[in-house]
Amino acid sequence: MTADRTRESAATAAGDALKASAEALAAVGYLADPSTALVSHLAQELGKPVLVEGPAGVGKTELAKAISRATDRELIRLQCYEGLDEAKALYEWNYRKQLLRIQTESSAGESGVDSQSWDEDIFSEEFLLTRPLLAAIAAESPVVLLVDEIDKTDQEFEAMLLEVLSEFQISIPELGVVEARTQPIVVLTSNNSRELTEALKRRCLYLWLDYPSVEREMEVVRLHAPELDEEFGRRLVEVIHMVRELDLKKPPSIAESIDWARALLLLGAADIDRALFEQTMSIIVKHRSDLDLVAERVGVQLDEGRLDLGAPRS
Repeated sequence: MTADRTRESAATAAGDALKASAEALAAVGYLADPSTALVSHLAQELGKPVLVEGPAGVGKTELAKAISRATDRELIRLQCYEGLDEAKALYEWNYRKQLLRIQTESSAGESGVDSQSWDEDIFSEEFLLTRPLLAAIAAESPVVLLVDEIDKTDQEFEAMLLEVLSEFQISIPELGVVEARTQPIVVLTSNNSRELTEALKRRCLYLWLDYPSVEREMEVVRLHAPELDEEFGRRLVEVIHMVRELDLKKPPSIAESIDWARALLLLGAADIDRALFEQTMSIIVKHRSDLDLVAERVGVQLDEGRLDLGAPRS
């Protein structure tokens, strides 16, 4: 009986923790499903990085921002891109300032004024340009480190990042080892454009985010556009889902759903017909070829009334 009570108590505590995690994210404007709330909670309790994968525009970056707001931590963001190297991610020396100091001290030496050793002088924190990874490691207060779109980098960069995340320290030859003063919450995002290394995945908690259901997206849209009527909101989200079902270069993101809802509210729209849709669809569709396809498929269905926008769908 004692063991049963212990397990029941542990289950209750875990449920309360997940509920608290979801409520904390909701309080800062992020509606988290159970999996997202769980991973957010575990990232803080276990101190492990979180790898969030999924299509572009499903809220991966926003999750890191929400965790930052919910935990009252500063957000430090490393935006990844092709060709990103250690100097731009970790640190680099301010060579122009170093050269100026060398020239100044050289002139002082020629004038008979004592000068410090250049090596000791110019390789100090005064001449160090701190980049996001070093900033997160050296921060005096706990931070959230967002490594955004890690899939845009190469495997060599992944290996360097893995080393930093394994020990939470950075070695600077001229200054020594900089160890983390606090444990950062680390969120890595990937649009799944390439397969990440197994070593990186093993180091991280994993979360897959996909486009939400109609019901969930309605909640998100109405959270950010509370003036939106519930029935009209359903119509809007149903159209968004119909557009996403097409073979597009870039399906509409959740943020674009919110933008479209706000735009229609400003226009005073009471319904979505073909004319209104074609006038405003550039808010949710951002490629020329996609515009033609969406206008042809979705616009025609709106015009003919064949799109059942009022029926609930998951």
